[in-house]
Amino acid sequence: AKEDELKAKGVSDVLVYCVNDGAVMTAWAEDQGVEGSIITFLGDPRSEVTEALGLVLDHPDPMSVLGNPRCKRFSMLIDDGVIKTINVAAAEDDPAGDDNPTVSLVDK
Repeated sequence: AKEDELKAKGVSDVLVYCVNDGAVMTAWAEDQGVEGSIITFLGDPRSEVTEALGLVLDHPDPMSVLGNPRCKRFSMLIDDGVIKTINVAAAEDDPAGDDNPTVSLVDK
């Protein structure tokens, strides 16, 4: 249902990535049942994409729980290889974006 709505709006792919290895992302994708859909899960184990985007989550508060640097919660709309919008769920008092993750919705 949602996939059809996205396709009708011209969306060809939905990419989900995390600072995790491929095995973790594959297991997560299997758990979510996205095989055969427009959704692809990708790993960024060395934070190369995260660093290139300037979205490393390395604030001391979340780092005390997470351990290693992670990626900030965000969404991005890319059209023909051009970033049209980027929405980051992070604030001075909420560096991980946990209090208001809806800020990172692509339709914002």
